[in-house]
Amino acid sequence: MRWLRYSLNGKISYGILDDGDKITAVNGDPLGGYEKTATRLQLADVKIEVPIVPSTFYCVGLNYVKHISTEGMTIPKKPDVGYRANNALLAHGEDVIIPADATRVHYEGELVVVIGKKARNISVDEVKKCILGYTIGNDVSERNWQASDRTFWRAKNSDTFKPMGPWISTEADVSTMQTVVSVNGAQTTCFETADMLFGIEEFISTMSGYLTLHPGDIIWMGTDGSSPNLQPGDRVDVSLTGLGTLSNRFVKQELS
Repeated sequence: MRWLRYSLNGKISYGILDDGDKITAVNGDPLGGYEKTATRLQLADVKIEVPIVPSTFYCVGLNYVKHISTEGMTIPKKPDVGYRANNALLAHGEDVIIPADATRVHYEGELVVVIGKKARNISVDEVKKCILGYTIGNDVSERNWQASDRTFWRAKNSDTFKPMGPWISTEADVSTMQTVVSVNGAQTTCFETADMLFGIEEFISTMSGYLTLHPGDIIWMGTDGSSPNLQPGDRVDVSLTGLGTLSNRFVKQELS
């Protein structure tokens, strides 16, 4: 099942996307329960919104070997978890705004895990029961700021720096998934999504030993490879097998 969060005539709703481009409208949502309605919509007639607005936005750091070596970091010995800010979330098809003083902006194509059930002190074997599904993220980063700002407050969390979407899939198979990133239609990165230092189950089980994960929380699982320096006008497409493609254009901030 693919859950789409969309807006139509100023109202934001959830629907179930099927047959490629048709939406079945629902009353309710995937977390609190829902009922299908008789209303059918065309995907082209609605605006795709961020698939979920999380209560807490977690991110995984340094989870793929090539990316760690590219960034000159040390391979961690245990799962490393950080946070991101909701103000940075951006929907599929919307523009990433490059701040006027940003000089080294990179993409990071990532798998995003959406929590569906409350989780605390769960084992590795129990993790899958707590996952609603998966979506796609692009962890946009300003590398010079990342090197100088201790908390990454602007390097990772500037407005529009976290494109996510276009929908949530409840049936995607991470074990067979590839992450492919293209810039202006040319492939620049490709890696096996499951080729992580620490897998989804280990991360979530470890996290649940110290904090409570709530329905709607999201966890971005890190990236591999390296990114070119993105320029105004570039379009970045992040595709994950079974999930679709997240596409966003990068534009330079206009000074008033």
